[in-house]
Amino acid sequence: MHIIVVGLSHKTATVEIREKVAFSPNSIEQPLKALLALEGIVEGVIVSTCNRVEIYATTRDIAGGVGRLRRFLADWHHLPYDSIEPHLYSYHGEAAIRHVFRVAASLDSMVVGEPQILGQIKTSYGYAAEFGSSGIILNRFLHKAFSVAKRVRTETKIASSAVSVSFAAVELARKIFDSLSDKTVLLIGAGEMCELAARHFLTNGAKQVLVTNRTFEKAQRLAEEFEGQALPFEELFDQLHKADIILTSTGAPHFIVTPKDLKEVIQRRRMKPMFFIDIAVPRDIDPAVNDLDAVYLYDMDDLQQVVAANLENRMQEAEKAEAIIAEEIVQFAKWIATLEVTPTIVALRRRLDDLRRAELARTLVAWKDAPPDVEKRLDALTTALINKILHQPTIVLKRTGQGNRTDLYLDALRALFDLELGVDEADSPLELEEPPTTP
Repeated sequence: MHIIVVGLSHKTATVEIREKVAFSPNSIEQPLKALLALEGIVEGVIVSTCNRVEIYATTRDIAGGVGRLRRFLADWHHLPYDSIEPHLYSYHGEAAIRHVFRVAASLDSMVVGEPQILGQIKTSYGYAAEFGSSGIILNRFLHKAFSVAKRVRTETKIASSAVSVSFAAVELARKIFDSLSDKTVLLIGAGEMCELAARHFLTNGAKQVLVTNRTFEKAQRLAEEFEGQALPFEELFDQLHKADIILTSTGAPHFIVTPKDLKEVIQRRRMKPMFFIDIAVPRDIDPAVNDLDAVYLYDMDDLQQVVAANLENRMQEAEKAEAIIAEEIVQFAKWIATLEVTPTIVALRRRLDDLRRAELARTLVAWKDAPPDVEKRLDALTTALINKILHQPTIVLKRTGQGNRTDLYLDALRALFDLELGVDEADSPLELEEPPTTP
């Protein structure tokens, strides 16, 4: 049985293409059923996020299975195959294992180290388990992917630093204030990035949000979203002393905050630190305010430098993560190989045992004056002989199951002995046992 992956992502397709092949989680049961109805597809999981659509499946026919999954993505969404074919990728075997492990560990994400993708894969797997489209191989495979992702996060710092401008602001604020639990955030303007940064501050413990804007109604609407308070723009410098963290994004053509404006504010705050984050272009705050005691100012360039440094750190940690994944691939590939070896050994043992029993019965029928215990003795003798014959092939198959020549040996055995694998045997992860060498 082989694991195959077919899909597309932000690396191969635009959002316009991705949204055409996306699956709704509210109606995922029918496509999962249709997936299993495809010839040769034994198990299947569909992962559909804003940045990727992928199908994880198991099959005995790699080329046929991959081809059918690629067609399925087009046919299910009533799209011409040629319109999505250039954007699709496919993997099988260890390459498929590596890909899914990397995706779960967020090494293949648009932002390396982001935590959302792991939860999205878990949700997709949950639907597959609920509707019965995942089986013994994908169950173990995805649980292993989850544990690999957890190990990556535990053993590396891939997610420990901010890689967005808004979260970089939070990271810097923590360095200045240690704790944000009693801090008040003031938004000057209602820009989207300013709003996003405010949400990050609230998520990370900020106490209150104040909003001011030249259009007071906009300030009121935004303040309501944060359960905060709107301030008239004309009262900005009368109220500024209440704020510990100030985010500005007004679009004004000139500075709206200068050192002269802050001198009295600093006195009223009794030199308690103030953290200004100027997200506006052109800038809202005169860079000279950085020369004032207890005032810290960062603009977009400063924040971008923080993000760039953190991204570089994440990429260094990603190298450690790749080493972890390489190690885990070897272990899981051994288990997959064992799944292929076990049913062949079982089928070969059955074939030889059937021949043994048939010849033993023929011999006993023709042996008219056989001693009373001859049947028992001959049964023990022939059983021991079969065990000895199978001993070395079993050892060799187990050993090759850990390498890259498994298919060569298994195909030869199945052809030479005309073996047919039963359904239960083919899908069973039985552990191989050494056959006894004595009766």
